[in-house]
Amino acid sequence: DELAMGDPLDPATDVGPVIDMRARDNLLAHCTQMEKEGRVIKKLEAPEGEGSWVPPHFIALDDISQLEQEHFGPILHMVRFKGKEFEQLPTRINATGFGLTFGLHSRIEDHWEYVQRHIHAGNLYINRNMTGAVVGVQPFGGEGLSGTGPKAGGPHYLHRFMTERTVTINTAAIGGNLELLS
Repeated sequence: DELAMGDPLDPATDVGPVIDMRARDNLLAHCTQMEKEGRVIKKLEAPEGEGSWVPPHFIALDDISQLEQEHFGPILHMVRFKGKEFEQLPTRINATGFGLTFGLHSRIEDHWEYVQRHIHAGNLYINRNMTGAVVGVQPFGGEGLSGTGPKAGGPHYLHRFMTERTVTINTAAIGGNLELLS
């Protein structure tokens, strides 16, 4: 209820529009399906007027396997689990094939360490906001179906855009005069 949707240039805005109308339509179709299934716990209203607005949605799932694709928008999916099921969660999450970002809120340090050893994600955030990697400080990149692995903004980021090629010519083999090159 506290989130303000609007122009991203306005510092008071918490949630701006999504990237384009195609993204909006795909996200809204997912939210509509979740509403039909009775899974939407809370949603906000979009601003008046035209634009690629997707109001924030809070959606409850029975199992992580119900997400068949990533949804990049203001949608929070929640899956409840019993404490005794905790050690099975990374296996179920990894089975989705997606691995962009994983976040865990817990006061139990053993849980952090367990997740760190077992979850397959490019970014692991513990007890903090799960979006907004700071370029040059927190490199951003995913694994599996969520990316290629190289991190945007990390120390090896430039290498992602480079292809090294070498050409070696033996000038003497084609009758060239090496003395002319000295």
